[in-house]
Amino acid sequence: MTNDTTSPLGRLQRGLKSLASVLAVSVAASATLLSQAGAQTASNTPKELRIGFQKYGTLVILKARGTLEKRLADKGITVKWTEFPFGPPLLEAINLGSIDVGTVGESPPIFAQAAGADLVYIGNEPPAPSAEALIVPKGSPLKSVAELKGKRVAVAKGANANYLLVKVLENAGLKYADIEVAYLAPADARAAFESGKIDAWSIWDPFLAAAENQLNARVLADGKGAVANHQFYLSARPYAEKYPEVIHVLLDEINKVDQWGKQNPKEVAKFIAPLIGIDLPIVEVAASRLTYGIKPVTADVLAAQQKIADKFFELKLVPKQIRVADAAWKHAGKP
Repeated sequence: MTNDTTSPLGRLQRGLKSLASVLAVSVAASATLLSQAGAQTASNTPKELRIGFQKYGTLVILKARGTLEKRLADKGITVKWTEFPFGPPLLEAINLGSIDVGTVGESPPIFAQAAGADLVYIGNEPPAPSAEALIVPKGSPLKSVAELKGKRVAVAKGANANYLLVKVLENAGLKYADIEVAYLAPADARAAFESGKIDAWSIWDPFLAAAENQLNARVLADGKGAVANHQFYLSARPYAEKYPEVIHVLLDEINKVDQWGKQNPKEVAKFIAPLIGIDLPIVEVAASRLTYGIKPVTADVLAAQQKIADKFFELKLVPKQIRVADAAWKHAGKP
């Protein structure tokens, strides 16, 4: 039989060759697209989520429960936890790329942003003004904040209690320059407080509750009527922008812990006490002043942060004026 390309058989053979060629190109193109899609998916899924936490609060419970690890394991993401003594070192770690997210009070984000940290606010807890206070030793003759003029007061620079100190002095008619400020981390401030090297200490829970219980420290003024004392959750901007789904999983798990805590405040104390190594009666007091109910950071909350930033700049505690709204997260409130 001759292979006549004009014959019906020849035309059929030629058509089959053409179809095979088209199919081969199509399969190759599909493989390329699938490979690209796989690479894109991989790039949108980090290998880990590195969380900075402090000795107290919702993240301590979340870490102990392990629910976040279980949810992220399905996505191939591991969780790494790092403890910090207070807020500023935690945010410095975010800025240096050592951790991805963390929780701090009102002042640390302002100091960090003024220092050039590229971070975003991803959520906040409700105000907890009674969870920080300005205290004096039990035998102190000082009866009011106004009497602190010329006295030595300890506070962790850039921590939430730094703004508390500014405001309670202002409310008492004193300027920040009217006192001698000793910038000390909580552990060092506690030692100075016990030894009488300072006259007063601006501090937050659970250190506050411990000083009240163990040292019979006396409160000159707490945050009520002076500060909101929000607890903020922040992230390195590059991480939050690249992996918003991971951040929302974290926020959802925090919310679950918050809802449990709101309904079971006494259980919170029992749960936290052995984790942080502080006696239950102390933790019960601190837990009673803790607030629950994480929310997206609103324009009003950012505006309140701006007032704090303006005050710190006015006092020359930060090197430059900042616009807090620049640290708003564009994915806030989105599922």
